[in-house]
Amino acid sequence: MTQQNAAQLDSTAKQGTTATPLPVERKLAARLEPFDSYWQAPDDVEAGYTSFYEYYKYNYLPHLPENKQANILVISCGPGYLVNLLAEQGYKNVLGIDSDADKIAHGKKRNLNCETHEAFPFLQNRSEEFDVIIPEQELNHLTLEESLSFLKLCHTALREGGSMIVYGLNGANPLVGSENLSHNIDHFYTFTEYSFGQVLEICGFKKIKVLPLKLYVFWKNPLNYVGLAVTSVFELLCRVMFILYGKKVKVLSKKLAAVCYK
Repeated sequence: MTQQNAAQLDSTAKQGTTATPLPVERKLAARLEPFDSYWQAPDDVEAGYTSFYEYYKYNYLPHLPENKQANILVISCGPGYLVNLLAEQGYKNVLGIDSDADKIAHGKKRNLNCETHEAFPFLQNRSEEFDVIIPEQELNHLTLEESLSFLKLCHTALREGGSMIVYGLNGANPLVGSENLSHNIDHFYTFTEYSFGQVLEICGFKKIKVLPLKLYVFWKNPLNYVGLAVTSVFELLCRVMFILYGKKVKVLSKKLAAVCYK
């Protein structure tokens, strides 16, 4: 807290009034790939509106409310790939935010409702404004403590009965679990389906369902059927091995998603 803010609180207290909470000013731990900005866009940004459309349609759309008037917030929206899908699917009240103005500019060119904001300051002091919140960046680009703070802000910003779709790196995959953590200095931890549920439960969420994120959903490419078959067999064999070791691990995809409710 700055000296100016401290003086303001002290002055307010002396007047016998209740102080208005001040915005949270914090520097996040990530150095190269900040949580506030989407990082997976291809070199050809425009091509991503087509390719990521299928990814989001398969993995996210089934978990969204049928009500097309739902108030939806997309955090770390980048060029607006998910915002674009939601708009084309008929959702009327979608806002995407990202800290990178250059990425937001791509969305604005398509008349998408995208704005430049950092996640933590944007969410601070927002209460029961959204029916759905979807962070597009992996939670693992925050430290565990930062993740807890962020998820609590999301919980407060959701209306009662509102939902969140969030994802992270899966540490249970024997092939890429450890690589997920070590290949990026801004990956601070990984999840299993159990620990993912723990984090969300701590932050007040209910009806938590952890799901695999599927990569091979681009059905026009025949090779994706091969990739899906091979990875499915590998994950099945891994599940058997985990059972033999006394571990109840069911989700072994590279990345995990969770759908949860307030």
